[in-house]
Amino acid sequence: MSEKPSDVHATRLDAVRDRARALGIDHLVISSGEDMSYLTGERIDSHERLTALVVPADGGAPLLVVPALELTGPVRAAADRVGAVLRPWSDGTEPIPLVAGALSGRVAVSTALPALHLLPLQTAVDGEVLLASDILDPVRAVKAPHEIEQLAEAGRRIDAVHARMGEFLRAGRTEAQVGERITAAITEEGLTHAEFVIVGSGPNGADPHHDLSDRQIGRGDIVVVDIGGPLDTGYHSDCTRTYAMGEADPGFVEAYAVLEEAQRLAREAVRPGVAIGEVDAAARDHLTAAGLGELFIHRTGHGIGLGLHEPPFVTAGADTVLEEGMSFSVEPGIYRSGEWGARLEDIVAVTADGHRALNSGERGLRLLSE
Repeated sequence: MSEKPSDVHATRLDAVRDRARALGIDHLVISSGEDMSYLTGERIDSHERLTALVVPADGGAPLLVVPALELTGPVRAAADRVGAVLRPWSDGTEPIPLVAGALSGRVAVSTALPALHLLPLQTAVDGEVLLASDILDPVRAVKAPHEIEQLAEAGRRIDAVHARMGEFLRAGRTEAQVGERITAAITEEGLTHAEFVIVGSGPNGADPHHDLSDRQIGRGDIVVVDIGGPLDTGYHSDCTRTYAMGEADPGFVEAYAVLEEAQRLAREAVRPGVAIGEVDAAARDHLTAAGLGELFIHRTGHGIGLGLHEPPFVTAGADTVLEEGMSFSVEPGIYRSGEWGARLEDIVAVTADGHRALNSGERGLRLLSE
């Protein structure tokens, strides 16, 4: 991922510093991963070697500690965007003192920092070391308008893949063969790669996290297809649709109609000021009233952005209050073990007076020819 230099990253850094000060945090340590990408506009991966952005909450210049062999254009661009001092370290030397020496007071570290580095850092600093989730997560959860447009573009491209499902999903093909064709289509439609491809046919559809298998798709099967991939800016797509291979069993058609209405009710519950748990309840209560509640075995959704799964999480009873700009999936599902599964997923963004769906593909049960 690479974003053009702008005041976007300065604004993000200021927001993180403001929240850190409000929570009594003196320094943040941001490791490689999505938090680093969010703050610097660059995806920096140093594998097992330590990369860390040290951010003083008081507004002082950040410090970017990086392996010397990773001192490339993206790293220099990242440092420039946030006004960081570059501090390279070489194999055979110890980087933890470089980070610890810049820290004082209460320190918050990003959740992506591996234990390989976190434990030595805790030993090396005198102050309290905490997780930075309460600082970073609320800032990242509220997307700026340009981030919403990136998610919408990613959604449009994954919708285009679902629109082509009749090319891929055929009786007689295995899930793996269908998955190969979907994977190729994801890049053909302009996403950088397939982050994941789930094709759950027949009883495999009852496993929400089924991947691909050599099971041959048969006539009459119900097939859950959950796919996603990022744009080159790093913003993700994630969309699930359910297909029937020929005519579906009337009992399933009836159950799917209940699921479709549950998802609609959940989407309609999305607006500023609502506790996110109410979105979950809108879907779950409808399914429960129809006698399908026990078949809904997971949360209703998850935040999405530079991370495929990030806060806020749409779980039962969650009290996070929705704000304009929050973006997340709405994906209730029902799963009858050993028989079939069904899930319907769209990404939505909270607007000033409601929500905007970032997927526009057909939501009804789609019957594919045999």
